[in-house]
Amino acid sequence: MPSSVTPATRVTSEPAASAVPSVTVHEHITDALKDPAFVRLSDSVVLARFETMKVYAALGAVRALLESGRVVPGQTVVDSSSGIYALALAMACHRYGLHCHIVASTTVDATMRAQLDVLGATVEQMPPSHDLRLDQERRVRRVRELLRSRPDVHWMRQYHDPVHYAGYREFADLVTAALPPGPLTVVGAVGTGSSTGGLTRALRSGGRQVRLVGVQPFGSVTFGSERFSDPEAIIAGIGSSIPFGNVRHELYDTLHWLDFRHAMAGAVELLRRHAVFAGLSTGAAHLVARWEAEQGATGATHLVLGADTGHRYAERVFARHAEALDPQTLRPQRIAEPGELAPPWAVLEWAGRPAPPAARAPIAAPSRTTSTSTSTSTSTRSV
Repeated sequence: MPSSVTPATRVTSEPAASAVPSVTVHEHITDALKDPAFVRLSDSVVLARFETMKVYAALGAVRALLESGRVVPGQTVVDSSSGIYALALAMACHRYGLHCHIVASTTVDATMRAQLDVLGATVEQMPPSHDLRLDQERRVRRVRELLRSRPDVHWMRQYHDPVHYAGYREFADLVTAALPPGPLTVVGAVGTGSSTGGLTRALRSGGRQVRLVGVQPFGSVTFGSERFSDPEAIIAGIGSSIPFGNVRHELYDTLHWLDFRHAMAGAVELLRRHAVFAGLSTGAAHLVARWEAEQGATGATHLVLGADTGHRYAERVFARHAEALDPQTLRPQRIAEPGELAPPWAVLEWAGRPAPPAARAPIAAPSRTTSTSTSTSTSTRSV
């Protein structure tokens, strides 16, 4: 081991030779992917590391829609995605006999595109754009065009349909089983809001005392940082340039905003110190949880949500590891009001504030979804 690397964990005894681990043979790959690996990063910080956490959102949503009759086997579902959700939805459709149509972001790379193609998903990828808002608006506009021409298609609306919260109750049960009882701080990047919100609501409904810490990039409208620009920000799936109805702002206790360089520092340190190869959103959450744990009471547990692996950041982040900032030197600026927000890293006690004006999704005209057996009219939010 290089002298510059400090081992992150204590040496533990090996299991007894006679111990036989419990092994499950899964009926479908989604069952294997949805369960995280829990990794201890320090005495008070645990990482829930996923290959793709969006499997919970996609599986939970598809199951709920099939059970309610809002969609039927053989029907086509469509959504806009920056990549992680697209793959999770394609796998859920593969499992339950649905057709999948993805209007894809420019961040969907060749590796993910190939997986989607082989899984049978139809992929429309938007032309290159350096403007996140333009990219998101183009995708949603194209989805609406599809709905007008194909009334049998069901729009999943991962940004707005609360059905995407359903799958995270199962994750909450795993967290309860894996971590000791007592107060818990959940730290996770906020994209659509389903993962952080879904997990926290499920844990709180079970009586757990949960503090929710959200992580955002600069430039996102979700928690009011849209007036800033971070030219290097490539953290796919975090924040938004348009309102997301699934973000329940009142659930969040604390908010951190980090620029790309800080997220990169967290991701590189996670690999260097803990041998965990994870994406930028996980790196950002890791940096935040580390700082939060330093401020917190002894004995409190902090759970970091590791949404995906680092593969799509290999060249633009990990190949540049020598440029990464030293996490030991990084600290956020505490602010008292959103108007004091400024890069590169700021923290605010959000304390359940309502959504900022730019993050409030207006109510749109009703959108009709028709299946082969049912026809329902559903009021939707615009995206």
